[in-house]
Amino acid sequence: MKRVPCMEAAVAVLESEGVETVFGIPGAAILPLYAALRTSSIKHITVRHEEGGTHAADGWSRATGKVGVCIGTSGPAGTNMITGLYTALADSIPMICITGQAPRAKLHQEAFQAVDIVEIARPVTKWAVQLKEPAQAPWVFREAFRIAQSGRPGPVLIDLPLDVQRGTCLYDSTVDGPLPIEVPEPQPAAVRAAVEMLLQAEKPLILAGGGVIIANATDELRNLAERLQIPVQTTLMGKGAFPEDHPLFAGMAGIQTQTRWGNAAFLESDLVLAIGARFGDRHTGDLDTYRKGRKFIHVDIEPTQIGKVFEPDLGVVGHARSTLAAMAFQAQEISPPRRSGQWTERVEELRDTLVRRDDFDDTPIKPPRVFREINEFFPAETTFVTAIGLYQIWSGQFQRTFLPRRYLVCGQAGPLGWEVPAAMGVKCAHPERTVVAVAGDYSFQFLMEEVAVAAQYRIPFVIVMINNEYLGLIRQSEIPYDMNFAVDLHYGEGGIDHVKVMDAFGCPARRVERPEDIAGALAWATAESERVQLPVLVEVMVEREANAAMGPSLDAIVEYEPVPDLAPIGQKAS
Repeated sequence: MKRVPCMEAAVAVLESEGVETVFGIPGAAILPLYAALRTSSIKHITVRHEEGGTHAADGWSRATGKVGVCIGTSGPAGTNMITGLYTALADSIPMICITGQAPRAKLHQEAFQAVDIVEIARPVTKWAVQLKEPAQAPWVFREAFRIAQSGRPGPVLIDLPLDVQRGTCLYDSTVDGPLPIEVPEPQPAAVRAAVEMLLQAEKPLILAGGGVIIANATDELRNLAERLQIPVQTTLMGKGAFPEDHPLFAGMAGIQTQTRWGNAAFLESDLVLAIGARFGDRHTGDLDTYRKGRKFIHVDIEPTQIGKVFEPDLGVVGHARSTLAAMAFQAQEISPPRRSGQWTERVEELRDTLVRRDDFDDTPIKPPRVFREINEFFPAETTFVTAIGLYQIWSGQFQRTFLPRRYLVCGQAGPLGWEVPAAMGVKCAHPERTVVAVAGDYSFQFLMEEVAVAAQYRIPFVIVMINNEYLGLIRQSEIPYDMNFAVDLHYGEGGIDHVKVMDAFGCPARRVERPEDIAGALAWATAESERVQLPVLVEVMVEREANAAMGPSLDAIVEYEPVPDLAPIGQKAS
């Protein structure tokens, strides 16, 4: 084998693992790696903040299904990555963060920008490792990719001391390749038991979580649902796993991101097959209400997820795609294809009657109207990126999704500022797609410096800002403090003008204050973004104290806007 700089071997591994774009900021302690990147096929996007780099790599990963990569130097570069690592871990996103480090001999001397980033990152990664010897470089990077993608996917951090980066190793890329990724197959007996429970149930539901999308199992999900005529719900992370215009789509259940008819259908069900879902608290709400009157089958690739929130009636360990395929095959073996019946008709009835209005003509604009316009203007192939807050809840309640990896949302961690860098990562992965970031005014300001990155590299996407000039979700918190302190942002009184901010970045922007102007602004922004190859902002000024429907349990959702109650829960509409 030929002796090469060990960082050249590491970069060769990145290339062979399918990495096309990396996001990062160079610095003194990571320069040997950057020197190796210069002669590679990998494109580097220089971000303005390492957290922004992690979210961009996260978005790239969610859009492609491959491992995203972010690079930074030593010290604060690594600590700035922690939020992004936590976000990726919480949402099962395969990502590798690479940090520079002071020379090994200086690590115990409190040298400049020398911090034990491995220990800091350990709770928010699947594996955090410091490279100790140059000869280990290609193999540590190979293992990082294997770990990031195996089982429940997640992030890895690799710390590279400067003296190790400068070393050499024996490496030949022609005799090396990616390590195998284990895909656990479900136990046949468990599959048969699950199918028998589904066939015996009168009102079964399938609950598709984010694991279905991660596993690329949407076709298998649809096949099983159609064969057994079982309605399908999705979690927020599972949006796109099942087309929302399909006759078997049963909405979303939850205490925040939910549909009225989705909660009603869930409460009428007698069996739930949950696949790749972790029963998050914003989905379940009060567990007594959530569990009462129904059995649960929990399918997950990670054995320790089963029973973590509550004990299911049947647990099945397996990859979502192979498990769904096995269930469909088992169903074919023991039962003829089913036709729609009373239960599917009941779900359809709920879908047609338990609705929320989105046709408001009020000024200031009511948020549901914004999402009505988004649904009507953008085609199904559009990729949407959104983060956390009331606008995420409105999006979950009103926005329609039809394809996998087209609705990307930071679910459990919920870091403000995620949208702009994540959208940038998505557009780098799929330049041919229309990418739309739906953001709040406050979240936009967290990492708005990344707009400069998109402008520099000519990365075009549309930002739809829902601006209520308020920290609305804090004001609406279910915690009983009557909290209205420190949530008013007063942008109109000497505060930030987002249109001028975008202009300072050299990017077009437009403010919308009337509902009839939203559609035209979306059309303008989409065309203008592609014409000038830049991010374009549409700032929609919405009702200042608008609220989203939510509550402590599935049967106690507070509706802040009048809604027709045509099909009370547990009864048929008259």
